[in-house]
Amino acid sequence: MIDTIRSYFDAFNIGDTEGMLACLSDDVTHHVNEGGVRRGKDMFRDFCEHMEECYREELTDMTLFITEDGTRAAAEYIVNGTYLKTDDGLPEAEGQTYTLPAGSFFTLEGGLITRLTTYYNLADWRNQVS
Repeated sequence: MIDTIRSYFDAFNIGDTEGMLACLSDDVTHHVNEGGVRRGKDMFRDFCEHMEECYREELTDMTLFITEDGTRAAAEYIVNGTYLKTDDGLPEAEGQTYTLPAGSFFTLEGGLITRLTTYYNLADWRNQVS
């Protein structure tokens, strides 16, 4: 199961949305930091397309954790990003760069991610790009 998480993040780092989607169950639940809950691969794909338009990010210094039964996992990492296009309700984008600690939590079933929750400090991000 840890290979599923590694594959997900490897795909993220090369901008491979289809590779990320291959790691998700059809009914995946995606909990966005300080945002809503998206259900299903189509909503996840829409989210990824929006993110690729506004941000370029690479995750480094990753540490992965998984429960003994392989049903829950977590990841801690650093987000190294560039703010490309102004996102709704956020500061004006001017190509600002940012470095931000973050974490993700997963539920896995049948080798696929069924729940993904991501957390980071939005106030810290705002300070870095303002």
